[in-house]
Amino acid sequence: MMSDEERLKRAVAHFWSLRDSQNEKQGLATGVRDAGHRAAVTGGAQLDGFVELLRDIALECGLSDAQVHIKDTVLPGYYRPTKKWDIVVVNKGMLVAVVEFKSHIGPSFGNNFNNRVEEALGSSADFIAAYRNGAFKPSPKPWLGWLMLLEDAPGSHSPVKVRGPHYPIFSEFNATSYCQRYALFCTKLLRERMYDGACLLLSRRKCHSIRQLDSAEEISFSKFITSYRAQVLAHGLPYSP
Repeated sequence: MMSDEERLKRAVAHFWSLRDSQNEKQGLATGVRDAGHRAAVTGGAQLDGFVELLRDIALECGLSDAQVHIKDTVLPGYYRPTKKWDIVVVNKGMLVAVVEFKSHIGPSFGNNFNNRVEEALGSSADFIAAYRNGAFKPSPKPWLGWLMLLEDAPGSHSPVKVRGPHYPIFSEFNATSYCQRYALFCTKLLRERMYDGACLLLSRRKCHSIRQLDSAEEISFSKFITSYRAQVLAHGLPYSP
């Protein structure tokens, strides 16, 4: 059986390999290529390795293929009709876990940071409101997870200026990089109880390396997976008093 670390390396390698392949192949048939790295962005499926990782863990915890959904993952919303997630785990009519994976790759890191933040906040608010209003009954509160794979590059570590013309900006954002801002964001998602698991991973394009911030144990992959596994294990294995 593969360790969680080995599975993580495989998922990250899949991400970069598929992304590079999509970027190279795009436009061969039509002769038209998207600008910059948009070909890889619009290709999809790069984060399927992470989906498979969580699926494998759920199966090992006693759930079946029929209970771990990686295709039919649409759930009702509250402020919108529906929302599609990356993986949805259901056991005997009970919604167990729901997870979304995101990536942010250069060269321009400033373009999508706010979008990623707003998407994650909106998804959480919509999901929690749907649960509160009985969308998933009789389920107890499901486990909600969010994972960000950020390119480990100079652009993601360079301090970014911030300007507040009318009111002071919170001091923790002063002279921070996008990497630091994602770390702050993931930490706040947990502390504000908007997500049950939040994780920030850094990876380099050429060598497929994986690392995490030493000062961010709270949002580490180990903490994320341990919390997810505990939730799924509670529903997968039979109870024995």
